[in-house]
Amino acid sequence: RDEPGVLTVTNGGQWGHWGNAQFCPPGSFANGLQLKVQPHQGFFRDDTGLNGVRLICDTRTDTVTSSVGPFGFWGRSEVCPPGQHLVSFRLRVEASQGLWDDPAATDMAVMCSGDSVLEGGGLARGDWGYWSQSCAMACRICGIRSRLEPSNSGDNSGLNDVKLYCCT
Repeated sequence: RDEPGVLTVTNGGQWGHWGNAQFCPPGSFANGLQLKVQPHQGFFRDDTGLNGVRLICDTRTDTVTSSVGPFGFWGRSEVCPPGQHLVSFRLRVEASQGLWDDPAATDMAVMCSGDSVLEGGGLARGDWGYWSQSCAMACRICGIRSRLEPSNSGDNSGLNDVKLYCCT
């Protein structure tokens, strides 16, 4: 497998640490995703929004994640049409709220190689950022690395940012 290219977005949050990159098995690529999201917790409770992203590999049995937070639930898997793979992504992020609750990333969408878009089904808080660049013509998304703020006793923000990797 060639050294992968990296896809990033400009609106990711700044809190937390980058986890280890994880990749689909050699020769396979991501063709779907699944999000772990904490529902809104109420006015005076802490919201963490997006807590994890799972890429679904085209092997039909393998999935990959990077750092995953402890809050929320895994939603429904979304998969590209047959024969297509993931090539680009964007994040919905709520900007820093100062003294108020900061959930950071709240949703993610991906684009399939045939231009169909898979919505992750996260929260409707925050703003969608720009799409990342797309993988080069002969490449497809094969791996993920996520930035997660560790759980603490204060304002937890959950998953803050994502990098996806393109492979040939």
